[in-house]
Amino acid sequence: MTGSPYRPAPEPTPWAPGVAVAAFVAALTAAGVYSFGAALAQVHWTLAVALNLIAAVGAAPTAWRWRGTPVTRWVIAGVAVGVLLGWFVLLIAAVSS
Repeated sequence: MTGSPYRPAPEPTPWAPGVAVAAFVAALTAAGVYSFGAALAQVHWTLAVALNLIAAVGAAPTAWRWRGTPVTRWVIAGVAVGVLLGWFVLLIAAVSS
């Protein structure tokens, strides 16, 4: 017997649409993080670092709670990758200038 008679069998994970959503959200998030970080860095680099860290630490508990929701987990994964990618590009831009 493959499953319990009282619970339906779990649905398969929708990998293709999930990865597409995560990639799209990651691209938008990385562009936003880089744009705001670069604009804040023109004022002062510590302002850019401080506001990025405050935003990430403030959003992390909510993102952690939502990570198990079926559709939201793909968006949260995209946001996480996008923030890291945006920070990486900001770091590369700061080092190269």
